[in-house]
Formats: sequence, structure tokens, C-alpha cells
Amino acid sequence: MKHTVFMLLALLLLAMPSQAKAGEYSLVIDREPVNITGHTVKKITVNGTIPGQTLSFTEGEEVTIHVANKMNEDTSVHWHGLLLPGEMDGVPGFNGFPGIKPGETFTYHFKIRQAGTYWYHAHSMGQEQDGHYGSIVITPKSDTVKADRDYVVLLSDYTDEESSSIMANLKMSSDYYAYARRTIGDFFEDAKERGFGKAWATAKMWGEMRMLPTDLSDVSGYTFLINGKTPDQNWTGIFKPGERVRLRFINASAMLFYDVRIPGLKMQVVSSDGQDVEPVAVDEFRFGVAETYDVIVTPKDDKAYTIAAEPIDRSGFALGTLAPREGMKGQVPEQRFRTLLTMADMGMGHDMSGMDHSKMTPEEMEDMRAEMESGWAKAGTPKGDKQLNYSDLRYLGTQKDTRQPEREILVRLGGNMERYIWTMNGKKYSESGPMKLRYGERVRLKFVNDTMMAHPMHLHGMFVQLENGQPMAKLPNKHTVIVPPGQSYSVLLTADEAGEWAFHCHLLYHMAAGMMTKAVVAKLDPSDIPDYAKAAPYKPGTASKPMNHDMGGMDHSKMNHDTNTTTQGGQHHAH
Repeated sequence: MKHTVFMLLALLLLAMPSQAKAGEYSLVIDREPVNITGHTVKKITVNGTIPGQTLSFTEGEEVTIHVANKMNEDTSVHWHGLLLPGEMDGVPGFNGFPGIKPGETFTYHFKIRQAGTYWYHAHSMGQEQDGHYGSIVITPKSDTVKADRDYVVLLSDYTDEESSSIMANLKMSSDYYAYARRTIGDFFEDAKERGFGKAWATAKMWGEMRMLPTDLSDVSGYTFLINGKTPDQNWTGIFKPGERVRLRFINASAMLFYDVRIPGLKMQVVSSDGQDVEPVAVDEFRFGVAETYDVIVTPKDDKAYTIAAEPIDRSGFALGTLAPREGMKGQVPEQRFRTLLTMADMGMGHDMSGMDHSKMTPEEMEDMRAEMESGWAKAGTPKGDKQLNYSDLRYLGTQKDTRQPEREILVRLGGNMERYIWTMNGKKYSESGPMKLRYGERVRLKFVNDTMMAHPMHLHGMFVQLENGQPMAKLPNKHTVIVPPGQSYSVLLTADEAGEWAFHCHLLYHMAAGMMTKAVVAKLDPSDIPDYAKAAPYKPGTASKPMNHDMGGMDHSKMNHDTNTTTQGGQHHAH
């Protein structure tokens, strides 16, 4: 009997090799056969699974993560949204981090300085698309949000295609995956509603611009997963009626925005990008690649509720279930309409006040109003329902830095669709110089989107504060910010983390095609550091087993990463 118990314990220990003790994990990155769509293909796994396991930490603890590369290519792990020393951030070629060579193990070691919901992923070529990602949950020292159940809801866009093939296809033709094009039938429907002349003029205008009003996403054909499960596999979170359930939504997709709702349940948003916000009740929210939202729901009835995450190109659903028992499934909502882009999404919306309205027919006025409204922003939210807006977010507590910015940095987002190149301030990454910041300075980053696609812009190493109309002390923290098509948006940044930090669009193929730059925060003489910035006590750590890797194999300039960001002096402007 004792022998049997001993053997069972030994087998149990062997089955749990990934975490030796609190704050310590071992991750094995490998290419292995997987079958998600009915076809067996080789994909990247983390400890044998897609996604990788959830890493659980506690605020204030020292963590150690051993990452073993079993592939025949370099890899890396970036801890998305975590505040840590630059050399632990996991971007090859930045801060002296060389990447992880085939057959080698790199040990990350840093102190946890925050709490909340985050995630991790490769920052090497297209490996994130190919399966190299997972979630992070950090328990706070004192939790202000009480919940009876706590679930990660990680969304991803899976394809059997290799990321390198997708990139090659986009380079060959930027609309390679534009399956949902306008048809001749759509044209005649338009002509019947608006008249042949107007329908022809609109079609001619889009044709001359060589753009598609249906171009909401560069890549199609995905299967949408929740925690690695397809809609048919039905990921399920169990609850008892009346319990408070915390759902930690993470958009770990490579390319897609989602509109998220749970029919029949109101959601209370309590955190954005891992940072606590004053609770706000919503029926749905849209979130971009790399963003996270924590919500509280309280299902009252003994029935199944459907978690429905619908990509904005309306090409399917990521589906999950909240239920009192396993095996239950809620009703799947109807697919919403696929919106069409407008002139406003091209940044070409004009002020109607300067026009002679007396010479315009009511139909012409209506057409103009329609073109003045962003098609991208139309989520199909039912009348009376509340969709989350950035302006709803208020920091929980009081921001420690409420200074006005000393200068403004312009960040223009652009692209060349014929060559599938994406740029920041007119340059792709391989041609750009760094964005230089003085340690402790307060700046405004003003994004101007000159493209017809939304871009989730992510700055490593630091949080920015949205200039969302709230008081300075209540501006919410974000690590990823959606800049809508044809629009501008501004954020404030306190440059209080020394190092070299990647700054890029988090649409994977936009970053790979150039929309990336380097932000350098210089460490100054102590006498030059502002009083505010002296409050950062944690000193950068080092890997417990530093590797002498050759950095040449992971030169980002070889990745076609394109981006540049120039700076300019600026006065304080009202947003």
C-alpha cells in the first residue's frame, strides 16, 4: 500500500514539472503536432499546449522563469504589460537581450511590482501567431474586487497556416485575404436605395483609391479560440446562481478586434490592461489586440450564458459558456452586420458647417452624414445597450503624477498598401532612429492615424495615461491604446523606467511590416532626476544564469520591422 502511494506521488510530481516553487516556472518552447481544426499541423507549444499555462504570481514577490528553447530557431518571451528591468523585457536586440538560441535556456528574474491581468508571448518573428502565448494573473497584496469565482478568458485567432506564409501572402497582395468584397449584387442594392448615380460615384471613388470599404482586417480564415478551445469544444466556467464571477478577458490574437458580450448579463468593468478602474456597468465592449479587461458578472438564474466574442470583420465567433453545470450550452447570438468603412475612416470627413446646405437635397445631406460617421466604430450595439468607451474609464484611486506635459511627440501612423509597408512618422523600423526621452520627463504622445485601419499601439516598460476627458488625477493607465482609423488620440507618459523599450502596433503583421520603433529612456545623473521620479526603488536584476548569446541572429532590422518616431517641441494643447 505504501509503495502504491509513493508511486502515485512520484507520478504526480512528474506530471507537474513547470513550477518548482512559488514564483518559479519552467517553460519549454517547442514545435509539436497539434490538431485544432481537424488537420494535424506543427505549431509552437509552451509546455506542450496552446495557449501556454497561466502563470500565477503575487504582488511583491521575486519570480524566476526558466525558458528552454527546443526549436531549431531563436525564440524569446515578452512579459506584456509588466514593469521590469529592460534586459528582462524579452525583446531581442533591446537592452542587450540576445534572444534564446536553439537548445539553450534563458532564465528571467525580476520582482513583481504590480497586480492584475497580463499575458506573455514571443517577440520573435511570427511565433506569437503560431502558438507562443499565455496568460498571467498577479494577485494583489490587498484586493479591492471581491469575487466567488475567477476565470481567465483568453481569446486568440488560430490558423493552420504558418505566420511566415501569411506575411508572404500580404507582401504579394495586401488584399490577399479580403474575401468579403463588395459584389455586383451589393452595387445594385446600393443603386436601388440611393440611385444609380450616387452608387456609381461611390464605387468609382473607392476604385480610384484602390481600397476596399470592407477592409476591416488584413487576414481572414481564422478559427477563434477561448482558452485554446474552439466554439464546438465549448470552454465552460462553472458558477452557482448569485455568485460574483470575475472574468479576465485577454485579446491574445495576432490581428483581430472583438466585440464582446454575454447576452442576459450586465458586465461591470473593474480593470483595464491590468490596472484597476472605477467600476462601470456595460453590456458589451470592443477590445484590440493585446488589451485586457476584467469584468464582474453575477448570473442569477440556473441556466447557461454564452460568452460571445465577435471579430469586427464578422467572420465567426469565439464562444464560451458560463453555466451551473458542465455540458450545458447557451444560445449563440445572431451574427451582426459587417460594417463598411466610410470617408471618415480615411480621415476625409469634412466639416459640413462650411457648405451651402440650401443647395443640397435631403438625400444628399443624409449621404454626407453617413460618410461623416466612422464605419469602423459601428458595432451594431442594440439601442439602449451600453458599449464601453475609453471616456468611461477612471483610474481607481489618485494618479501619482498629475503634471502637465513638458512637450508633445507626434506619432503619425501610415502605410503603403501596394507594398504592404506600415510606418511610424513615415519610416519603417529598419530606417528609423530612436524616440529619445529624458528620465522622469512628462510628455504627450499624439497619435495621428493616416490609415483606414485601427492600430492598437503598445509601449513596453511603462504605462501611459489616456487623455480621455477625465480629470488628471483620474486618467486611466493603459499599456495598449486603440487609435481609430482616420482619427487622432493623445496619451500622457511619465518616462520613469530607464532602458530601451519597443513601441509598436500590436497587429502582428503591421509590426513585422514596419510599424515599430525604439523608445530610449536615458538614465541621468541623480542630481538631474526630478523629485517625482526618485520614487522608483527597484533596481534592475539580472538573469540567474546569464547567457553569452550572439545577438546577430535576432537583429530586428532583418525582420522588415519598419518604424520611426520623431519628436517635436510642443505647447500644451486641449485634447
